[in-house]
Amino acid sequence: MTGLQNWPGRYTDRHGREDVVFASDGRARIRTTIRGVPFEGDGMDDLGALGGEPPQGMFSFFDGALCSCLLEWELPLPVETPGRGVRTGTLHCALRLGDPAGPGRGLDATTLDLALRLDGCDHAAAGGHDDFEDALHDLQRRLPPGERLRACVACAWSDYHPAGHGLMGGLACFRGAKGVYRQVEGKHGPRGIMRLWDARTEFVQETWLCEEFERRAPDQGYRGSFPYPG
Repeated sequence: MTGLQNWPGRYTDRHGREDVVFASDGRARIRTTIRGVPFEGDGMDDLGALGGEPPQGMFSFFDGALCSCLLEWELPLPVETPGRGVRTGTLHCALRLGDPAGPGRGLDATTLDLALRLDGCDHAAAGGHDDFEDALHDLQRRLPPGERLRACVACAWSDYHPAGHGLMGGLACFRGAKGVYRQVEGKHGPRGIMRLWDARTEFVQETWLCEEFERRAPDQGYRGSFPYPG
């Protein structure tokens, strides 16, 4: 999966519900248009109105990004299946962006729910995750034995910064520095991820995929196995 993807979705708030399309290049930006207003952001929890905020009351914002709403979207997600090769399922995503909790306190009750439909069967992660990393680890553990997600989050050449990351898109890809990344051991030291961090190729979304995908080995890199032990 390379190039621009269009994800069909829905936007819901106290004013009603509208079908929308989210456009993503798998890296830094997501774009959509809601009620005639164009939005753009680094992730689904960072969608700001282009050209300034629309008339007051049309949407709710916190620090310039949409809040107090439900964002839903669907995207293709390949899965390796025993005896049937790679099958493409549909990942259903639902992100509830809560109300502002007050100055400097973020949003109340912002949660992510994921469910994968593959060959007529539904597999759902436990509800209420904080980000795509945890939700996809949980989803992988709930798949039938032998079935494996085929996406950047499960790739041998991806890792997170030890300081943490946001909802999505903070996954560093090291496909252009595989020899360096193979040496990563822990956080600090001559082979620590911090020392080698600047060798990354780019940041990608957890659900993206390129032609250089390789299955992640147990305990590989700084973040370790996919999925990590439940």
